[in-house]
Amino acid sequence: MITSPVFSGQFYAVLGLARSGMATVAALLASDAKVMAWDNNPETRDRLQQQYQEAIDKGRLVISDPMIADIFGISAFVVSPGIPINRHPIAALAKERGIPIIGDIELFAQAHGFWERHGRRCPVVGITGTNGKSTTTALIHHILKEAGLPTLMGGNIGLPLLAADPLPDGGVYVLELSSYQIDLTFTLDCDIAVLTNITPDHLDRHGGFEGYRKAKERLFLLQSSPHYAVIATDDIPSQVIAKQSAAHLVTVHADNISAEDQVNWPNLQGPHNAQNAVLAMAVAHILGISDDVISKALISYAGLPHRMQKIGERRGVLFIDDSKATNAMATAPALAAFPAIHWILGGVPKTADLDPCKAFYNHIRQAYTIGQAGPDYAQLLREAGVNVVECGTLEKAVRLAAEEAQPDEVVMLTPACASFDQFSDYEARGQAFKKIVEALD
Repeated sequence: MITSPVFSGQFYAVLGLARSGMATVAALLASDAKVMAWDNNPETRDRLQQQYQEAIDKGRLVISDPMIADIFGISAFVVSPGIPINRHPIAALAKERGIPIIGDIELFAQAHGFWERHGRRCPVVGITGTNGKSTTTALIHHILKEAGLPTLMGGNIGLPLLAADPLPDGGVYVLELSSYQIDLTFTLDCDIAVLTNITPDHLDRHGGFEGYRKAKERLFLLQSSPHYAVIATDDIPSQVIAKQSAAHLVTVHADNISAEDQVNWPNLQGPHNAQNAVLAMAVAHILGISDDVISKALISYAGLPHRMQKIGERRGVLFIDDSKATNAMATAPALAAFPAIHWILGGVPKTADLDPCKAFYNHIRQAYTIGQAGPDYAQLLREAGVNVVECGTLEKAVRLAAEEAQPDEVVMLTPACASFDQFSDYEARGQAFKKIVEALD
């Protein structure tokens, strides 16, 4: 795990004990810090107590709600990025007591700063954006591995960052960073900060689009001038951020990638993946990786689950899981990638329209709506001349689409919505899709 002398002797209150919270408690205790920990789930608190009874007995760990406990001497509140600090009472308490609210990425940044001051050089690549950041993160990580460099992928993807073993000198940290995580980070000076794109998302959390855009922008405002900002300037908000950066600016566009090149990358199809690829290539060049290694890595990249993932073929019909597409901007490139699609969409809508997808309605053989957004999106699509079946459930949608699809056509789950009306998260939705497909006659 990642530990640091900078935490030693400090007193932290950790709020939220899911994977990253538990990893934070472990790293802080191992760094000789004192910890107050809390989660509203009593079963989670019980597991923490069983795991760290010795630390509790020694007074190094206190399981208590910081909203009602004695918090004298607290150095910082370390909160899970899933906790909405714009609405949670911890924000008012922190302001009243003058206590900073941070996240595990900020703790990593402080540990990383200590390493650099003591001669260990480990570049950090931070990737943010509305869509494409997971694929871009994974692709950069893959290229680095193919180049033989020590590298670790973390942040909003993979295992909790503080649970990972620290890299040796020269290793590269590749971090996917959500707007929530950036909000809780104050000293992360990325050697290379990457922006994929910015479109409306998480607006309730950030008080509107401008608040969301500023959250993304902070990653670049934290950079110092010797470092690099790699920004895809295919949208206006990203262009605005590019003008604010003090770092060396590298701008890229999806059309920098030729169709002749992209056809050789089996798991990087579609215009959105052209953008992901050109960003990853720019980062790799900054890190000194050769064109030959980059080219081979783009060909061998296996892709990520639930992101344009080919999960099977049945009677000449391809089934694709793009459950990670939780807004219309993410769905549009998936619709652009194939000429004959049976489109499964719906869930909890993030916008009232599907405007980014309109240019590709001519690719839709039929749409199948599910979940909360189903009726409204069905009406929108019918008004646009798209054939629609209102299915309600994912199982019904998959079965009907499988019956209707002809050889050389595609059945694609690319929902343009969040999953929380019917599934715990996009991963559970994608796994359900795969199981239904596998159970087809």
